This record gives sequence, structure tokens and C-alpha cells, in this order.
Amino acid sequence: MDTVAALDVAAVRADFPILDQRVDGKPLVYLDNAASSQKPRQVIEAISAYYMTDHANVHRGVHELARRATEAYEGARERIARWANAESADEIVWTRGASEALNLAAFTLGQSRVGAGDEIVVSDMEHHSNLVPWQLLAARNGAVLRHVELTSDGRLDLDSLASLLGPRTRVVALPHVSNALGTINPVARIGRMVREKSSAAYVLDGAQGAPHLPLDMAELGCDLYAFSAHKMCGPTGIGALWGRSALLAELPPYQGGGEMIAHVYRDHSTWTTPPHKFEAGTPNIAGAVGMQAAAEYLDDLGMAAVHRHESSLVGRALALLSEVDGLRILGPTAPEDRAGVIPFVVDDAPAQDIATILDAEGIAVRAGHHCAQLVLDRFGLPATVRASFYLYNTPDEVDRLAEGVRLAVSMLRQ
Repeated sequence: MDTVAALDVAAVRADFPILDQRVDGKPLVYLDNAASSQKPRQVIEAISAYYMTDHANVHRGVHELARRATEAYEGARERIARWANAESADEIVWTRGASEALNLAAFTLGQSRVGAGDEIVVSDMEHHSNLVPWQLLAARNGAVLRHVELTSDGRLDLDSLASLLGPRTRVVALPHVSNALGTINPVARIGRMVREKSSAAYVLDGAQGAPHLPLDMAELGCDLYAFSAHKMCGPTGIGALWGRSALLAELPPYQGGGEMIAHVYRDHSTWTTPPHKFEAGTPNIAGAVGMQAAAEYLDDLGMAAVHRHESSLVGRALALLSEVDGLRILGPTAPEDRAGVIPFVVDDAPAQDIATILDAEGIAVRAGHHCAQLVLDRFGLPATVRASFYLYNTPDEVDRLAEGVRLAVSMLRQ
């Protein structure tokens, strides 16, 4: 029996003040969640309360405000660790977002594990944030990039992946969920393949996975997992890299400065232990507080309920959009195989023009290559329209999307 409670979407929407507005006289329909989600009152109020009552720099001060700020900052780390089902708060490294987390992973693995002739496996599904850092590493160290191919329905070709794994494979870096296709990848299965065929570090870009799916780091089977707050109802400018304790202990620092040192000498320094080894300088304390509030908000709703709600919206959207003449949807056809992302093209209607007409109808979507140009190249497209759903979207908004697309296509064909 299905015991996952349904979301009370009306109650959820009441927590998001920004949704209660009109665009060109029409109620806002926000369907650009893959780019950035909106923030509930609980997150906004938590950040405001921190600045109004508790702000100071963390760790080194002995006064009351410094103590409270440090408790808030490290308490947020502990809360995010629980939300992600990590074994320890020391496995959570604060970053500015998933992009910085992936750059941290590439830089430090490059210092410790990747040399000339070694191989880094990525895919043609990557967001640029999980491709460009590895390109830079390969160029810097003389390593070789290998690309997992995509199937015609927008999945990772696992046979292609298996053929790339071998004794020179040092890193496998893949997305948990594709931001450009919505595909939910079988990351645990891939993790077992990586372990069987190589000794590579397995890195996951979780920017689109963490906001939409229940997380359990042990079950995912990866070594490093990057995610951002702003896509999961939290503030911008804060994110995290989860890492296995043994691997974090092995990796060198990413940046130098205050907090990450054990002792400084004239000609060298020694480092403190993870996670602070990777956190030089004054951190985004308020951002961590906001990210904690976002995790608590999602936990209260239940990530399984969030995912089920999104799947129902995706199923409705797939059915309605498929009725539009000349419209083609990219990615898996089954709602259960994709997160709340639907990219589409219309044969004779430019993506940017469709998005512009939708905006005039109060419907916010995104048009372009979505920082995933290899995906668009794979399907021979310059751009797609991407509608992306989240926990506060409704079936009526899906209907308005479909009506808006029909209107846009009709106008452009005229």
C-alpha cells in the first residue's frame, strides 16, 4: 500500500509570497525551477532572524554573538548531514554552490590522483559545471577525457560507460539528474560498475537530484556529491560537497586562508582536518542558516511526497504537450524515469520566441542550451524550451502551460 501522503499544495503555495503576483495582468506560473527555485517564508525569516539577532564571525570569537553564530553555522552543517543521510557532519563541506563544489572536487582530485595519461570519464549529459572543471584538469595534468554517449531517449548508454572503465580511469563524474533532459540516472547501479571495473573516484553532480529526490549517501554509492541550496528552496551563494571521510582526509586544500590551517610557519603551513580544511576565509553563515531552514522545510513535507507530486505534474504535462502538432519532447517518456524537467521543441517555432510569448502569458520557462551544449549537440538542436516543476506547482499551471504553448505555436505559424 502507498503510504506517502499527498502534498497540500495550497498550503505549500501560501508559504511562497513571490508566487502571489501577476505578470502582464496574468497570474504568475513559475516553471523555471531547474534554474532556481523560489524561497518559502521560513527560509527568508531564518536568514533575517540571524542577521537581526545573532550575526558575528564564527569559530574564533569568545563573545556571545560569536558563540551563537558558530552554533548556527555548525548546527546547519549537522542538519544538512542528517537531511542527506550522511554518516557525519564532517562529511559536509560548505561551498558557494554545486559549481564550486565540483571545481573543488576537480582541483583536489587533480592534485592527488590524476596524472598524465590518466582518464576522466564524463558524459554528453553534463551541465557545464560538471564538464569544464574536468576539461581544465585534463589540460593542466595531461589527462584524457572520455565521454559516455547518450541513447536516443536521453539516457546514459551504460554499455558505452562500461567500455570506458579501466585501470587508467581515475575519476567518473556524472549527473544524478540531467538539467537539460530531466533523466534520473541509475547512479547506484553505475556506482557498482565503477567499483567493479576501476579504482576511480565517483563524483555526482546533485544540483538537480538533491532538490527532488530522497537522498541517502550510502545508497547512492558515490565518493563525492555536489549540491546547491538555491535549487532546493534555499538562498543563493551556498551549497555543499558531501565526501567520504577517508577521501576528504586524503585530498589537499582547495584554497588558502584563515580557518583551514593548523599552524603557519614562515615557509610552509599545515592543515586542519576536514571539513574546515576546505573552507578558507569567512564563510556564508547566513546562507548556511537559510540552507538549514530549506532542508527542514523539505523534510517536513517529505522528499518522497515531493517527488510523487512532481511525477504527477510531469505525467500530465507529457500527455498535454504531446497533443501539440509538431512538438517533440526530449528525454525518457515515462514520468517515473525523469524529474520535474520537460524540454521540448516545435518544428517551425524558435524556442526563444515560444518562451517570450509564454512570458507575456505570465508563464516563466527557460529557452536556450541550459548550460548543457553537448546535450543539444547530441540531438542536433540549437535550443529547447524547458519547463521545470517543483513542489508548489499545480495541475492548473500545467494546463496553462499547454494552453500557452498552443497559443505560441499558433501565433508563430501565422
